[in-house]
Amino acid sequence: MLSRRCREVTAFGTPELSALIDDMFRTMYVADGAGLAANQVGVDLRLFVYDCPDDDGIRHVGHLVNPVLELPDPGSRRLLDDFEGCLSVPGATMAVPRTDRAVVRGFDEDGSPLVIEGTGYFARCLQHETDHLNGQTYLDRLSKRDRKDALRQMEDRRADVFARRALKAAELGR
Repeated sequence: MLSRRCREVTAFGTPELSALIDDMFRTMYVADGAGLAANQVGVDLRLFVYDCPDDDGIRHVGHLVNPVLELPDPGSRRLLDDFEGCLSVPGATMAVPRTDRAVVRGFDEDGSPLVIEGTGYFARCLQHETDHLNGQTYLDRLSKRDRKDALRQMEDRRADVFARRALKAAELGR
């Protein structure tokens, strides 16, 4: 499911959509994530949640349904290589080039339009989660050698990551 584009959400304002968003936030917090896309929890819908700071330390918390990423024009954007991890690639971090600004348009759970603009780390999060819904992980943006390194990191650290998640889930009563 992580390697194909997710389906558009067509039913807004439903108890099921609200429950999915709540569950995704709980799952993200258990895993100590900054964002989580629906396909990471086995749901084929264009939806992600986030709780992510920007580079100024301002915390951004929310969700976006049917997001469309708009990157700045090539002449006005800066690409930054910074380390990125992924809840679907537990324990691995690699430098990934991303723009320092991103705008994502979509909707809230009730179908009201949203425009979310992010800079720095928050822009990275918006791009990362939108990639998931388009069928990409950050591994797809790496060279073959770096991808192998990330997969090796994951293999070496996965058990520790899952043990930490289990402890956190128990603490949160899940």
